[in-house]
Amino acid sequence: MTKPPGKPGPKVSPRRPLTLRDVSELSGVSEMTVSRVLRNRGDVSETTREKVLSAARQIGYVPNKIAGALASQRVNLVGVIIPSLSNMVFPEVLAGISEVLEETGLQPVVGVTHYSAEREEAVLYEMLSWRPSGIVIAGLEHGDSARAMLQAAGVPVVEIMDTDGTPVDSAVGISHRKAGQRMAEAILAAGYRRIGFLGTKMPDDHRARKRMEGFEAALSEAGLMLEDREFYAGGSALLKGREMTEAILSRSPDLDFLYYSNDMIGAGGLLWCLEQGIDVPGRLGLAGFNGVELLQGLPRRLATMDSCRREIGRKAAEIIAGKRLGGVIGREIIELEPVLHPGDTIRQA
Repeated sequence: MTKPPGKPGPKVSPRRPLTLRDVSELSGVSEMTVSRVLRNRGDVSETTREKVLSAARQIGYVPNKIAGALASQRVNLVGVIIPSLSNMVFPEVLAGISEVLEETGLQPVVGVTHYSAEREEAVLYEMLSWRPSGIVIAGLEHGDSARAMLQAAGVPVVEIMDTDGTPVDSAVGISHRKAGQRMAEAILAAGYRRIGFLGTKMPDDHRARKRMEGFEAALSEAGLMLEDREFYAGGSALLKGREMTEAILSRSPDLDFLYYSNDMIGAGGLLWCLEQGIDVPGRLGLAGFNGVELLQGLPRRLATMDSCRREIGRKAAEIIAGKRLGGVIGREIIELEPVLHPGDTIRQA
């Protein structure tokens, strides 16, 4: 589903490249001094340096590392910024991006943020300094400096994985609130009532947070609420899922359903339950999220929801490469519809 973008937010047009003069005018410092500060050259007072850096951050100015080297002032690279490479979700997104770009002469270059806003800002700054032909970045939530840089980038920007918010330019993803709501509705239709949530420590994983919000909203409409929660920090892993499942069931043994924020910890939880001889899905139902291939090798198919990862990557790359809507680049929101796979861990309604 394609829908019109929300209200544009930037003061500076994303199509107008910023210059040293913009930083100079905002900071009240000469262009020559601004250049020395941004190149870390020359003797400049700390007060002046902070004025310049603060102004640059405020408007999203990034120095051009290829200035004078190329007539076009652009390279055939597309910056792709994701939170994790260890997470099984993002390699498939990258595969979708590569499939489209390999026929265009554009090459993806990947940066990893580890779900850190500070790291995202640093990676984005470095990417933009090489003047790429486009930016693909995971999520809609960014720090003020990162958002300013995206708004002033002067190239197509596509925020991926999520459509619950207002993008800087274009967005491709799913509504995670709707995904959480649909999973709750399926669980309730199967007769489960005492439900626990296990997932990433909030608020670092914004998409998991939104799924939980949608999930809780659907429970509330049915007159229910989450009975217990178990959060964790760090990467998704089978062992973490086992540990979390044991912890929440030791604390709340009457739970009859566990909803995991991703398939990896859900798979670990399923293996632990089967080892303990727990009747799944009769006594206890389980569900994850993402639809990763790992589930095909489990002794029982974990209920999950396909998050359209490869298609998200393909659509984002099509926007960057001008392959959509008659070649018009940017200002497009594409919301895909995830598919619920009940597997073997939800009772048949």
